[in-house]
Amino acid sequence: MQPLAGKAILVTGAARRVGAAIARRLHGFGANVLIHYRDSSADAEHLAAELNAQRADSARICGLELAKLEAYEGFMAQAVAAWGRLDGLVNNASSFYPTPLGQVTAAQWTDLMASNLQAPLFLSQAAAPELRRNNGVIVNLVDIHADRPLKNYVVYNAAKAGLAGLTRALAIELAPQVRVNGVSPGPIEWPEDGQLDAAERERILAATPLHRVGGAEEIARAVGFFFTDAPYVTGQILAVDGGRSIYL
Repeated sequence: MQPLAGKAILVTGAARRVGAAIARRLHGFGANVLIHYRDSSADAEHLAAELNAQRADSARICGLELAKLEAYEGFMAQAVAAWGRLDGLVNNASSFYPTPLGQVTAAQWTDLMASNLQAPLFLSQAAAPELRRNNGVIVNLVDIHADRPLKNYVVYNAAKAGLAGLTRALAIELAPQVRVNGVSPGPIEWPEDGQLDAAERERILAATPLHRVGGAEEIARAVGFFFTDAPYVTGQILAVDGGRSIYL
């Protein structure tokens, strides 16, 4: 079954990890996928080649530094031009690193807010006319720490809390033509940069009822649900976290 056949969807931060899994999932449902990247151009090209081998001209790549607010309108015009339409936007791109109170810099604030809150707002605003025409869908990747702050990650926590509120606000602003929902991951594929040591990982798993780390595909399935099986759902944030949000 290809419920998204003929649709075009932009996924930000889609070159690797969770974003790549989301792109593959939506592509498997028949969508044409625009793969956004910031630095991972080689990974984006590899993923596009993989998807195009399955279905010709069904995946393209586009680079953008999300801190460049002035570039959003042109970027969205490029996204629409790729296949002459835009039916969906997945705001997945995210910076994640600690900013302990007392050490927060303006550069950290700008970077974390740009990817986690600024981009979802202004990309959604730029995409809104086209999404309204096509009864489109927006899915934002929120985080368990929007509601349950992680110590020493003050700016990230605030940005994701803002994104949760933005998701609900956009659902009101863009109704009835556009549905807007969020997926809130818990522990999914530990960061590759060693931010969380072994003891912290054990602590997190001990507070997760399913006692395991989730996979990128499990987040992708939730995103796919909002696109294909939730026509009467908007303004909701689905926790995909092994039950951690009910246990903390």
